Amino acid sequence: MKTLAAVLNKIGEPLTVEELTVPQPKAGQVIVDIAYSGVCRTQLNEIHGSKGEDRYLPHTLGHEGAGVVRQVGPSVEKVKAGDHVVLTWIKAAGTDVASSQYRRSDGSGVNSGAVSTLMTQTIASENRLVKIAPKMPLREASLLGCAVPTGAGTVFNTAKIAAGSSVAVFGVGGIGLSAVLAAKAAKAAVIIAVDIHQHKLSQAIALGATEAVNANEQDALSAIHSITAGRGVDYAIESAGVRQSMETAFQSVCCHGGLCILAGNLPSGQRISIDPFDLIKGKRIIGTWGGETQPDRDIPRYADMYMSGGFDMQKLITHECGLNDVNRAFDDLEQGRAGRILVDMTAK
Repeated sequence: MKTLAAVLNKIGEPLTVEELTVPQPKAGQVIVDIAYSGVCRTQLNEIHGSKGEDRYLPHTLGHEGAGVVRQVGPSVEKVKAGDHVVLTWIKAAGTDVASSQYRRSDGSGVNSGAVSTLMTQTIASENRLVKIAPKMPLREASLLGCAVPTGAGTVFNTAKIAAGSSVAVFGVGGIGLSAVLAAKAAKAAVIIAVDIHQHKLSQAIALGATEAVNANEQDALSAIHSITAGRGVDYAIESAGVRQSMETAFQSVCCHGGLCILAGNLPSGQRISIDPFDLIKGKRIIGTWGGETQPDRDIPRYADMYMSGGFDMQKLITHECGLNDVNRAFDDLEQGRAGRILVDMTAK
């Protein structure tokens, strides 16, 4: 079996779309025909080498998507051929198989992890798959692999945001917009979107943000204090992955219980600074690992919320392209031109 895949051969260089031979699935592995894959800043960091040394070059990319199971390997019990599935980097139930290797026509190998979605057919570990109902559109289902479970999970699982509370979301890309959508579903009274791109702020308002702060045009901390009458917010979620944004998010939460949650990724080696007296005043800061998502529980829940009309995930999608335009997609992401970008594996 052949697949077309986006391959990272060298740090800092464009991806190449190559035809590779798919290996037979090992025990605990599944072959999936990918319908859509998301494009995430984590992969952009990989391309730029911001995550540190890359010992697996050349390798495939992509950790969120949706598709249809083609073939299962020995001992797989969770899914069968024909099932519709979400592919996610967050470990779920099932066998964990760490890696695979595809082959080029010259016999050389291309490495792949437990999940890789920027390809037309993929080998995935059983525990990176969640079965969904066939009525759930695969286009929107692809968002359930990373953007939605991380952003919404931060709201529902990590923060457990209460109705009537106030929340500021710093960085309203795919994860931040998902957090806005979830905060609205959680009935937060004040939802402040903070970004440097006006088009993203407009999208956040359309998804349920009650206030928008353009950090290029005004001081974000002062604006939040003005909106909250000097109190600060109950919760701040940072998803931009920017040092100053993280520091401001922590400063923006209220004393005596305000919680700042870091969901964004800084480049390897960067550090943030906080005033420890803010901790004494009762401000809290924590990180989140994929929104503390339990995929087998949460992904079907979000799919049901979408199908019932209470979770407008389709509004997160701002750009789509085919696999041959994957480098343009990453450029759009880096330049801040997009919310969530999907790669349509059927597009020419």
